[in-house]
Amino acid sequence: MSEEKALSFLQLIRRSQRGKLKVYLGYGPGVGKTYQMLLEGQRLKQEGVDVVVGLVETHGRAETAKLIEGLEVVPRKQILYRGILLEEMDLDAMLALHPEVALVDELAHTNVPGSENAKRYQDVQDLLAAGIHVITTLNIQHLESLYDTVEQLVGVKVHERLPDSILAEADEIVNVDLAPEDLQQRLREGKIYTRERVSTALDNFFKRTNLNELRELAFRELASQIDLKRRSTPEEEHGTAPDQVMVCLSSRGPNSAGLLRYGSRLAGRLNRNWYAVYVQRPSESPTAIDASTQRYLGETLTLANTLGAIVFTYKGEDIVDTILHFAREYRVGHIVIGRPGPLPWWRRLLGRKTVVEQLILKAHGLTVVVMDPKAEPKGTGINRQRPAINEAA
Repeated sequence: MSEEKALSFLQLIRRSQRGKLKVYLGYGPGVGKTYQMLLEGQRLKQEGVDVVVGLVETHGRAETAKLIEGLEVVPRKQILYRGILLEEMDLDAMLALHPEVALVDELAHTNVPGSENAKRYQDVQDLLAAGIHVITTLNIQHLESLYDTVEQLVGVKVHERLPDSILAEADEIVNVDLAPEDLQQRLREGKIYTRERVSTALDNFFKRTNLNELRELAFRELASQIDLKRRSTPEEEHGTAPDQVMVCLSSRGPNSAGLLRYGSRLAGRLNRNWYAVYVQRPSESPTAIDASTQRYLGETLTLANTLGAIVFTYKGEDIVDTILHFAREYRVGHIVIGRPGPLPWWRRLLGRKTVVEQLILKAHGLTVVVMDPKAEPKGTGINRQRPAINEAA
């Protein structure tokens, strides 16, 4: 037992000496991961941090290349492979230079045979082990566990993959999100691929349905990682009172934007995290809802992400139970939801209740703020329709 404890303490020591890993996660090429990574690199440099570019792929994008200006760039290592001279990150040079922060693009990249490591994520692990903090980028389809899912949903076999455990070890994950329509527009403008590749890309990987599926995978993965880290945090670090904020979304909510803006302001006043949660019923799958509803939902999730919400999507029939389960799991104290339309009289005769009415009856100890979708918020940004504060029994 004492040997096990000694080994555990040694692991703690090594962990404390290890660099921190930050991942900019996206659902496809062109959403802006590399751009955001370089922006952060520039901000850190302005704060006096020693930042070095280990390797960045601009893919010919002028606005991305411009962000490298002023940053120290380590020359790439040239490797001769089958008569062709190829370039990779010079790991030895990076370790010798030992900057505070290294910017390393495309975490799932496969290195040229003859490199120090077979995969770039292994290079990153070496940098972290040396105490160098790393900021990197990753597309969701490169996770090993999603290989079959991505092939089934999108029809693409992803050859460059990395273990899920690499992402799980990240100290911070940032979801770089962009509405699928905007991503397609960037593609048409030649900002992702060359003009001659645009038409083929739009007919294949960049189809709207594919992008929506990949985007949902990214949202789910981020939510899963947050949940994993929350569960691994000691209970005493969670605090005592549940005071996070949760905004409930629907595919056809008439004022989802108002709900999100109110949730953002409320979370800001409480200085707490906030979540945007969409429960997808079986009748609302991407193949079942019309294009306008799908577009509206996509715009709503984009706004939620822009306003700083952590976006969760669930599939289920019982919306109320799903909402309350989430609220208790994530220590939510305030639930923000839109007021539904009136139930038909015959449903009332059968004793049916709206989702909001059921929620208020069951939300013991939680504050339920019901916002009138027909009224634009004024003042504090809310029109309260009998907010329910139910004390836990």
